[in-house]
Amino acid sequence: MSAASDRQVQGEAATHGQTLLTRTFPEIGAGGFTSRDGTVEFLTRVHSLLRPQMQVLEFGAGRGAGLQDDAVPLRRGLRNLQGKVARAVACDVDEAVRAHPGADEAVVIQPDAPLPFADADFDLIVSDFVFEHIQDPAQVSAELGRVLKPGGWLCARTPNRYGPVSLVTRLIDNSRHSRVLRWAQPERKDIDVFPTAFRLNSLRDLRRWFPAERFEHFTYRYEPEPAYFFNSRAVLRLMLFLSWLLPPVMKTNLFVFLRKR
Repeated sequence: MSAASDRQVQGEAATHGQTLLTRTFPEIGAGGFTSRDGTVEFLTRVHSLLRPQMQVLEFGAGRGAGLQDDAVPLRRGLRNLQGKVARAVACDVDEAVRAHPGADEAVVIQPDAPLPFADADFDLIVSDFVFEHIQDPAQVSAELGRVLKPGGWLCARTPNRYGPVSLVTRLIDNSRHSRVLRWAQPERKDIDVFPTAFRLNSLRDLRRWFPAERFEHFTYRYEPEPAYFFNSRAVLRLMLFLSWLLPPVMKTNLFVFLRKR
């Protein structure tokens, strides 16, 4: 199959998936998002903490995929911090961060190396679906704590290690993630798929690496609309049933809000 044909098939599958979601969540017709939209929930809470004078770091920002690809204006607006704070910095280990459209500064960082920022440089750090990829939580948590000001906020969204999606993902070798995601989420681009580690995405992990004597914890579990249902009505219904059936400890996402003492 040619690249053009492959893109057409993926586009048709994504359209079919959106149609299934719209039939299940009719409120999508009023604004483009569901009443369980995790991005709206997470970033609305982040925005409630923002102040115009803040220095803000987006850790693991990538190319700013949501800003470039999200078709929903509200979500794009929530993702864009530029102009809402005094300084918006995006950093990532990938050179793609240089194309981030919502940053005053874009910085390429080195894996397992100190962050190239001064101590207590930032009032708020936001990290969206990054913690599940972190290989060395001791090093990363220490660096995030170092560059965050006392009283500053660390805000992160990550899959809950004990959620059904994470449990299934951990059974799949990282080398096969792109292939599986192309089937599960046809609109997802290979450039936005990264190896997972699942070493910093449980409440126990967070309490270990961000101890209570240094951080106040306001983290909560959240169940968004299903993101992975292979564009199948049967799988979508199954995922919705599981989300109702499973105990709170198995909710899909963790919304991490930590305040440095």
